[in-house]
Amino acid sequence: MNTTTLPLRSHVVSNAGAVFDQMATEYDQIFTDSLIGRAQRDAVWNVLTRTFQRDDNILELNCGTGEDAIFLSNKGVSLFACDASEQMIAIAEQRLRDQSSSLPVVFCHLPTERIKELNPESMFDGAFSNFSGLNCIEDLGAVAVALTDLVKEGGHLLFCFSSRFCLIEVIYYLCRGRWQKALRRWNGYTVATFGDLKLPVYYPSLQQIRRYFAPHFTLCSCIGVGVAVPPSYCEKWARRHRGLFRVLCHLEKIIAPLPGFRLTGDHILLCFKKVSK
Repeated sequence: MNTTTLPLRSHVVSNAGAVFDQMATEYDQIFTDSLIGRAQRDAVWNVLTRTFQRDDNILELNCGTGEDAIFLSNKGVSLFACDASEQMIAIAEQRLRDQSSSLPVVFCHLPTERIKELNPESMFDGAFSNFSGLNCIEDLGAVAVALTDLVKEGGHLLFCFSSRFCLIEVIYYLCRGRWQKALRRWNGYTVATFGDLKLPVYYPSLQQIRRYFAPHFTLCSCIGVGVAVPPSYCEKWARRHRGLFRVLCHLEKIIAPLPGFRLTGDHILLCFKKVSK
């Protein structure tokens, strides 16, 4: 397993870190273990296992409670997994201790904005970020520059962003007369409120994301996640209509990769490849 020098511990808590500290104990119940969360994650995992192979050494950003890291490490992939939330990392580390065998994972409390401070023994084979962690980053260009120095040539980035336009969300909120909520993503920026904390959330377009990661990373694939499967706030509906939900899950597999649909889902899953300078 690649040895990575850890940056000095920060006493500064990021907005994202503070928000997700509050959510940490309930996050798995609300999303990870929900019908919708499981369906959306399975779609990501289907691509994840084709992108990274046994003995790869991967940098994970915004790892949350460690669900993806544990899954990948059980496939023989080594991970250095970071998150801005200290509480999320604590849960991830406990999850790792609960495993029946030793797994090649190191969890680190580190905001994505500070990954440039990492000093790995050798460059990573790729990087991964799931479910909108990168939507909390104002300067994606700086992240791309840092990854240029951390990921080896030919390595892949697999990133799951919240999309700029989610058709189901628009319909859902317009039917409830909440037009501001229906259109909240369209201008590329909103502010989410969690108790007394506010978190800026960015919704870059596909064109903007490609521009941020050029010229060192080129886009290889783009599929939708949550195109037919609704967003997580529809969980109660999904549990009441399990038969219809299963139909939507099957439909998702058909339409999510199609050009006319893949940018209309709750998320977009992008795979980049690092090319020579």
